[in-house]
Amino acid sequence: MSCIYFTETYQRSFGTFPLKGKELRQALGRAFEAGYRAIDTAQSYLNEDAVGQAIADAGLRRQDLCITTKVRPDNFHEESFIPSVVQSLKNLDVDYVDVLLLHWPPIDGNVKPSLKLLQQAKDLGLARHIGVSNYTAKMMRVAAEIVPGPIVVNQVEFHPLLDQNKLLAAARATNIALSSYCSIARGEVFKYDLFADLARDYGKDPGQIVLRWILQKGVPINTMSRHPEHIRRNFDVMDFTLSSIDMARIDALTATNLRLVTSENTPFAPAWD
Repeated sequence: MSCIYFTETYQRSFGTFPLKGKELRQALGRAFEAGYRAIDTAQSYLNEDAVGQAIADAGLRRQDLCITTKVRPDNFHEESFIPSVVQSLKNLDVDYVDVLLLHWPPIDGNVKPSLKLLQQAKDLGLARHIGVSNYTAKMMRVAAEIVPGPIVVNQVEFHPLLDQNKLLAAARATNIALSSYCSIARGEVFKYDLFADLARDYGKDPGQIVLRWILQKGVPINTMSRHPEHIRRNFDVMDFTLSSIDMARIDALTATNLRLVTSENTPFAPAWD
């Protein structure tokens, strides 16, 4: 079974930042036990080797996994891009990754050169699918125009406290789906009573309500936890559906517009839409 990025299994990906070493191997082992088969890492996380070891320890079939890694911007050059991806594969101990992303847009905003290098990596068989991360709506439109094959995803900050309707519209227009990181807004969502109220109504916990809302927006989720119970709960979000009324109640919170990733705290962050 090849990685079909948005099937039910792969809609829930285990994020690995900022875990490293033994802590990562233990957490990812627990994630595999809970049912995760999609794993998200990156060159800049400095943990691809530990991810590879955890995969080997789990003894799972390669074809049952969806492995995503991301190329860091300082490798967006002809002399270093492909060698860096080859090194990522060595670190992960795999022959290919299922999804290869550009981790950030270039500082100068010119996305064309790095997108061409990304396509080259796919053409060489180093990745089954390619995508981007932290792209604005304008960048998504440019990418859709210049990349000949499908771009499967734009991984972005996505949670109920941030209005990402412009990106959702761009996703529909370009056929570049979104996936989420910072899915619970680094815990900020738990300051809002609505999630606790809905958790009681649905017999779930507040975090599961948040994750279910994201999934029902058509956006796959990336979550990370060190704790076995949280890992299981983050995965067990497919057995209930939020009503349209409750979805709208959560939608209203996006007017908060809490953006966690900005140019003030992340040098590569673009000027967001």
